[in-house]
Amino acid sequence: MRAFNKMIGRTRYVVCRLFLHLAGSDVAPILGVLNRNAREAIDSDGEMEVLEKGLVDLCETLLRYDEYWLSSANEGDVFWDEGEAANYVDDLFTDSGERYGAELDLNSDSDLEQPLSIPVTRNVVVMITVAYEGEVPDLETNLSNVQALKEALKALISLHYKNKLREIYVHFAPAQLGDELTNDQLLQYYPELIPL
Repeated sequence: MRAFNKMIGRTRYVVCRLFLHLAGSDVAPILGVLNRNAREAIDSDGEMEVLEKGLVDLCETLLRYDEYWLSSANEGDVFWDEGEAANYVDDLFTDSGERYGAELDLNSDSDLEQPLSIPVTRNVVVMITVAYEGEVPDLETNLSNVQALKEALKALISLHYKNKLREIYVHFAPAQLGDELTNDQLLQYYPELIPL
């Protein structure tokens, strides 16, 4: 009985990564939201309150653009040790950052110097990695259908208001205005995506 009581008192950490691929001629404005949130996160030195505000803004934006959702994927794991959870977050962060088009250079003013006729990407992939405490069934399930994905994005927003988020990382491709993510690159660098 004593061991059972000890288990109940342990903190449950969940680390998950959600991929969402949006496609269409009108998805480029999402890059503006992503870039703005990235700049604010860097300017705040990764202050959690700013990261959470950016995550809520992003989730609300993605929910408004649901007609452009084309494919998705998700993965994650449950940990009872904070160090193991942190290592897994690091692994997912590194993997997301190494994917094509996900490297953001905020020191470049190239987007300000671009001609007005820059090519507009028809594909955007957003990768959201979070670590949180507790149990959230809407995030810990298969997110390969539109309704499940909507519930997952709402659950991320809810985690902010419940103060349960511990880590937040957002990567996206293409990371720069004017860059393009082709269908071939999608297949090569994001093979886990499943059509919605």
